[in-house]
Amino acid sequence: MKILVTNDDGIHCEGIQVLAGELARDHEVWTFAPDGDRSGSSHSMTLRSPGKVRRLDDRTFTCSGMPADCVLLTLRGALPFRPDIVVSGINRGPNLGTDIVYSGTAAAARQAALHGMPGIAVSLAADEPPFDFRPAARFIRTNLDALLSAWDASVFLNVNVPPLPDADTRGAVFSRPGKRVYRDTLHTFEAPDGYTYCFLTGEAIANPREDLTDTGAVESGRIAVSRILVDPQVPADFPAGKSFP
Repeated sequence: MKILVTNDDGIHCEGIQVLAGELARDHEVWTFAPDGDRSGSSHSMTLRSPGKVRRLDDRTFTCSGMPADCVLLTLRGALPFRPDIVVSGINRGPNLGTDIVYSGTAAAARQAALHGMPGIAVSLAADEPPFDFRPAARFIRTNLDALLSAWDASVFLNVNVPPLPDADTRGAVFSRPGKRVYRDTLHTFEAPDGYTYCFLTGEAIANPREDLTDTGAVESGRIAVSRILVDPQVPADFPAGKSFP
């Protein structure tokens, strides 16, 4: 199988290197990722300036753009191959619940699915070191066929692996995204150059505990696999066609 590996932490981060190396044991792996950290970039894309692509070795490329750019440029011919699947990660830190909205890791998998290609986002749900990406990489490699069977063109897969060695995990479960409550604090600084510099900091994120959510699964030591719809949705009772107001 031909696999495109990308991420939002940047081409030189350990997570992508461990993931690519593990998948390359069984598959043809090409790596194409941003040239720097694009965490929190969501599904932003490079539209008003050229994207700069650099080849680092035979199957490793980097670009000046975003994770979604890496997928789109590949599918439009920037790389001399076409993947069968896109795997994005391994992100350093969780992408649980509401995080999916902000995540560049998730966006790359979503971009693949928007083009009818399997997309998997994978994260190590650890907030502090040590960051051992090997169990997450092994899970993706050994369960790739099962993950592909859980995919269809309406979704991408979002996988969160707890920071535990293989022997301590309790298996993987399908889960739904939970809710993450961000407690941000704004700090400002009036600079001599006339700008007000704004810095966001925050306390620990609150995770309302529900057993069927991705957060609940990870907190109980299980790997969370979520099927995330790629198209915007409205509530089931939305009165489509009704005159407004």
